[in-house]
Amino acid sequence: MLKKIFVLIAISGFVISCGSSRSASGIATKNAEAVSVIKKHYTNETDFNTASGKLRAVYQNTEKTQSVNLSFRMKKDEAIWMSASILGFPVAKAYITPTSVSYYEKVTQTYFEGDFSLVSEFLGTPLDFKKLQNLLIGQAIYDLRAEEYDFMQSPRGFQFVNDGVDNMKKMFLLNPGSFKAGAQQLAQENENRSLTVTYSEYQSVDGMVFPENIKIIANEGGSSTNIDLTYRSLSFNEEVSFPFEIPSGYEEISLK
Repeated sequence: MLKKIFVLIAISGFVISCGSSRSASGIATKNAEAVSVIKKHYTNETDFNTASGKLRAVYQNTEKTQSVNLSFRMKKDEAIWMSASILGFPVAKAYITPTSVSYYEKVTQTYFEGDFSLVSEFLGTPLDFKKLQNLLIGQAIYDLRAEEYDFMQSPRGFQFVNDGVDNMKKMFLLNPGSFKAGAQQLAQENENRSLTVTYSEYQSVDGMVFPENIKIIANEGGSSTNIDLTYRSLSFNEEVSFPFEIPSGYEEISLK
């Protein structure tokens, strides 16, 4: 199950290689109010070196619902580490860096070692470490400065929409108070595939604004898979380690 959780989270890292035409302000969008909001989104990005804590993950598809507890550690821009347990028993572990993606599961005694190119091939779209990190900390998955967006303000917040290229529509909703992400949606209508990420709550811990709850919904071909992530007992800027060693005798698997 941990494989499914990480793959679904990774789906949110859609990346399309495309050019941009930034203005003199360094932001492609021309609307002055939109430029101001975008700047505040990046100025207000949570500034931390390390983060650690607990996550509660609930995985649901048309066939079953299952929950797992995750110990979570991150060194910003360098590493994401998770250890999963069910009923107090460790069942899986994952370690992700900008150049590698590794995990193993105890129940099946299997493991995967590769990089983002292999995961991208499995998903059918490129992704990278930065997009995954942004998802987990409440930042826009895409760089809002790099492309021009249609902008509007609503009671829910500041909305940015880009129909994009390669049949990829992108929508970002920023909270009016914190300028953090309230919702993010990526859709490929021709492939009948979409991903929606919503942040229902944020919390302040030691002055750090961080998501409290993240809901991820992936739709493809009429089927839907959901993951509900809830952060607990967060701490920041403490020394962290990333113990990870694949047990001997485990069978290597491919992402197919």
